[in-house]
Amino acid sequence: MSTHDLYTTAPQAPTWQVPATGAARFSWDYDDGRERLLALYQKGKDKQWDGNKRIDWSLEVDPADPLGTPDEALTLYGTPHWAKMTERDRGELRKHYTSWQFSQFLHGEQGAMVCAARIVESVPDLDAKFYSATQTMDEARHAEIYARFLHEKVGMLYPINDHLQGLLGDTLRDSRWDMPYLGMQVLIEGLALAAFGMIRDTTTQPLPKQILAYVMQDEARHVAFGRMALRDYYKQLSDAERREREEFVIEGCYLMRDRLSGVEVLENFGIGKQEARDLSEHSEYLQLFRKLLFSRIVPCVKDIGLWGERLQKAYVGMGVFELGDSNLDLLMAQDEEVAEQLDRDRFAAEERARVEEVAEAIAEGGASDR
Repeated sequence: MSTHDLYTTAPQAPTWQVPATGAARFSWDYDDGRERLLALYQKGKDKQWDGNKRIDWSLEVDPADPLGTPDEALTLYGTPHWAKMTERDRGELRKHYTSWQFSQFLHGEQGAMVCAARIVESVPDLDAKFYSATQTMDEARHAEIYARFLHEKVGMLYPINDHLQGLLGDTLRDSRWDMPYLGMQVLIEGLALAAFGMIRDTTTQPLPKQILAYVMQDEARHVAFGRMALRDYYKQLSDAERREREEFVIEGCYLMRDRLSGVEVLENFGIGKQEARDLSEHSEYLQLFRKLLFSRIVPCVKDIGLWGERLQKAYVGMGVFELGDSNLDLLMAQDEEVAEQLDRDRFAAEERARVEEVAEAIAEGGASDR
């Protein structure tokens, strides 16, 4: 079935074109590079994987409850609208929310793929080009996996959120080489990582848990690259140039906090836009979610050297300033461990199954001999 047949609302056009700006840069220095970045490039090569093989696509997903997360996470839970809904309606709501969330993940991953390719083209240092090439492949794999999950297991897609598309467009239209990384990897993917983690840690369904855990394992490398490349670069900038980037971060953070709440889902259930916004604004779960969204962004922004007075005041106003002291290395190490534990559990289960199969064959052979 065509993707366009699965959209709740058809996109306005089959493709979206963002005019390219900035210069393609070549480096003729092939024997120099930052040791830590080249080590990350090696890790990027070593850690490539095939989504068709590493993920168990035979696992079933209930379309009426694709994630198995608590209903308390749904904006309508506990409202008069929820009380009036039949169980079938509630199943449709769960399906729509899963579709909306994973559709934004999918569109964001395609954006990350394009941004990573843009960085390969525009970043001046060859070691950064090498690493960005591995990330481009990572992001292609993520988009492939999310698309397959939505097509085969959910059967529904949502178009890209207008505000996410706007931020992505602003990121790609900027001619400065660092802006695709600041906008996409630090802001958009930083937000996505927090969302991935919340679902990964609360879902009761093994398939989405695998998908999210393995994607997050890749993203730990991407965050590490951004911190290295941007930290080194931003040390060289003037105060005015850093302020420009801080303004971009502030605007992007407000946009994501206030506009990525799934209002489109509620509108598809007959709720007006303003009421949908009000319900989202007062949802206890979304209030917590908005704060946790910045658990990956704030410490990264601080680490790369964007920590001016106005940015700090903005984070105080959002109630997330204290997240600047979060241990980003620990968060990424935990992401790595969750994925590796899933692999260990799966390999152990497969080994047990093989042992049982051999034991049964031996038992059958002994019985026939008798």
